[in-house]
Amino acid sequence: MKYLLIVLFLFSNVFSYERIVALSPSINEIIYALDADDKIIANTTYSLYPKKSTEKKQVGGYFSPNLEKIISLNPDLVIMQKHYKFMTKLNKLGIKTHVVNIDNLKNIKKTIYDIGHLVSKEKKAQAVINNINIALNKTKNIIKDKKILFVIGHNTSLVKRVFISGNNLYFDDIINISGNTNAYQSEVKSQPVVNYENLIALNPHIVILLSPYIKENNTNKKDLISPWMDLPINASKTNSIYIIDKKYSGIPSDRIIYFLDDFKNILEDYKNNVENK
Repeated sequence: MKYLLIVLFLFSNVFSYERIVALSPSINEIIYALDADDKIIANTTYSLYPKKSTEKKQVGGYFSPNLEKIISLNPDLVIMQKHYKFMTKLNKLGIKTHVVNIDNLKNIKKTIYDIGHLVSKEKKAQAVINNINIALNKTKNIIKDKKILFVIGHNTSLVKRVFISGNNLYFDDIINISGNTNAYQSEVKSQPVVNYENLIALNPHIVILLSPYIKENNTNKKDLISPWMDLPINASKTNSIYIIDKKYSGIPSDRIIYFLDDFKNILEDYKNNVENK
């Protein structure tokens, strides 16, 4: 029995899944970053990076994966975000699943390492995590104690239904690590939706608009910034409304290092043009 347990332990540490379905852009990008993309047999409609991802077979979107397509591919593992009903369906059919959580920084790093373990790329995974930590450290103490607001989407009007980052996402972690605070504070963990009056009450020093699909929505940057400049808030008074329009701005993967670099540049711009003016 002792010998059997040793064999099982060794096997569990060398086994690597070879036919993986990656059911979100983040998961797909992480596997590519680990140089394990040869193990991906399918991904999703919105798995567009790196460009080679589009050459993989697609099994629908995150919210609407095609069960029949997945079954026909005979995967040995399906990696997904929290989609428990679909996971249950797959498990009943004998298809192994692994569910990841990428809401905050701790979980993003854990996901990278866990996927690294599943594809036998632990060293590469740790290197990716180290790069994220280095990028995070570079954002520290450039400015301090400022209220920062991350806004999600393409809002040309701020009258109602403005989606912002709450205290349950990695954006909040990034703000806190930098030495600043999220302008929105609440014990409620659901997605916050605010209106014109709420935004005035939040009164952020810096507003960062996350608009990765600005071109697809035929919107220009001026149209996004303009309504914010009409608000009586600190950010409009100092012209501190910024846009991050890169696709990676909404995808928590290894590419978060590029987002952190954008964030660092915004903090440095604020320091140079507002605090040191």
